[in-house]
Amino acid sequence: MASPSKTARPATPSGVEPVPPRGSEPIATILRRLRREAGFTLQELGDRCGLASSTLSKIENGQMSPTYDTILRVAGGLGLDMAELFTGKVPNDIGGRRTVTRSGQGVIRSTAQYSYEMLAAELSGKQFIPLLTTIDARSISDFPSLVRHSGEEFFYVLCGQVTLHTEHYAPTVLNVGDSCYFDSSMGHACVSTGSEPAQILWICSRVVAPLTA
Repeated sequence: MASPSKTARPATPSGVEPVPPRGSEPIATILRRLRREAGFTLQELGDRCGLASSTLSKIENGQMSPTYDTILRVAGGLGLDMAELFTGKVPNDIGGRRTVTRSGQGVIRSTAQYSYEMLAAELSGKQFIPLLTTIDARSISDFPSLVRHSGEEFFYVLCGQVTLHTEHYAPTVLNVGDSCYFDSSMGHACVSTGSEPAQILWICSRVVAPLTA
């Protein structure tokens, strides 16, 4: 592939800070650092979040991409807000909370099945977690098992076609403009079944109860 031609970078306007890289620090590095700062061994953190120490080791060494469920478990085990695992930073919240996420400037994280852009990542302790998600999975076989965790979630299809698989219902096809609200403790997985990867606005309630396997 030919290298793109170099163009002059426009000067940053006075008083405007440059946009930081999106998710520039790998989540493997973030997890290792936060675990060590908390003083936990791999085994101790695994016991706290219900994951095998070997699984955590693979994530920290970049040999495994954590699923959303795993990120929630690890955040709970560390006693952190999920935003801290996505960004690697402790959000600095003040009264009168408000944040704006410009188009394409959310924090990007990817798993084998989904690519997430976390919106409003600067705020911790949110009552719900907004994610702009591209569904890369093309078959239910792309998932080791159905995902389940405490809470509720809602998604709205922005483009493409989504097939929602759940343990209590027949697979449901949703097209652009369709939406679904469901109990997260019910096993679930979203698959892109159109001609292009589907994109959804995915909103999950904040998880405060222990996660289940």
